[in-house]
Parts: sequence; structure tokens; C-alpha cells
Amino acid sequence: MSEQALTRRGRPGYDQRAILEVAVAAFIEFGYDATSMGVLATRLALSKSAIYHHFSSKEELLELALAEALDGLEGVLTDENARAGPAIDRLARVLRGAVQVLTDRLPYVTLLLRVRGNTDVERSALSRRRTFDRAVTALVTQARDEGSLRGDIDPRVVTRLLFGMVNSIAEWYRPEGPEDAAQLADDVLAVALDGLRVSAQK
Repeated sequence: MSEQALTRRGRPGYDQRAILEVAVAAFIEFGYDATSMGVLATRLALSKSAIYHHFSSKEELLELALAEALDGLEGVLTDENARAGPAIDRLARVLRGAVQVLTDRLPYVTLLLRVRGNTDVERSALSRRRTFDRAVTALVTQARDEGSLRGDIDPRVVTRLLFGMVNSIAEWYRPEGPEDAAQLADDVLAVALDGLRVSAQK
């Protein structure tokens, strides 16, 4: 569902975007399974029927929330800057973009990271995430084959370690903190790639 579609309907203060944001916060706080439409209605001071006017089910809310995170990550891979040039540079752009998506869409990415595959919606989201991970692993492999990354670590392990670091940001990053997203991305690249990059020959 588009940004426009999420904001065009609803009472003042309770359009679809506002409801979705409240739902995501509740899913994170209580867990998806433990969050009922009644809980959401109480938080919004709306009737359940008012919520159902905008969303057909709790599952639709979850699907839209996870798509918010996944669309952002997939967009990083399809960006023109991540599709041309040496693989090491493209990998750096993907990592920088992933940090930007995380900081811009922090609640949605946090929710994605807590998905365990208990429903069809969650399993579909995890499938999309695995596809993203495979694309990043392919980039790591290309960078290794080009001689830009050390070759003694399995690219799949490298991908998991890189995104283990990126994903951990969701646990401690605060938008009002002293470091902005750009500086945070610089720090991630310095720690991640400088430790993997093949040293230049003297």
C-alpha cells in the first residue's frame, strides 16, 4: 500500500498511518501474538469497528508494517549507486543504505527483526529477508573474487556478521542522540570493511 493510500482516509489524528504507527509500537511492546485489536482500540481511543474501517485484520497491519522495512531494504539493492562499480563499493553503499533505512524506519525494522515465522505473513517476510541476504552475500563473494576482501572467511558468515552489527543498532540507537545516521553509517563502514578489506600492497 502506498504512502498516499495510508494517509488519505480517517478521522483527524487517526488516519491509516497513525493507526499503523500505534500498532507497530504495540507489537514491539507486547509481541504480535499478545496484541489484540482491543489493545489497539484502547491505545487509540477508538472502537474496534473504527479500526476495521481502515484495516481488514491485525494481519494486514503486520503485513504493511513489515513491508515498510522490507521495501526500504530492497530499495537499497536496486538503487543505481548499488548496481554499478566495483563490488566493494557497491557493498559499502548497501551497508550505508541499510543503516539509513534502519534509522529512518526504526520501529518497522525493529519489528522485522523480531519476526519468528509463526504466521504466513511472517514467513513471507522472512523469505523476502533471506532473498535480500543472498543478494548481499553475492556482493561479498564478488568483492572477494575481485581481490578487495579477504578470502579466508565464508561470504555467508561475512554477511551474517555485517548485518548482525547493523541490526544491533535497532537495540540502542536513538534519533535524538548525539550521532546522526550519516556518521553512524561511516562508523559501521569503518569497523566492518576496514577489518575485512585486503591491505594495499606497499
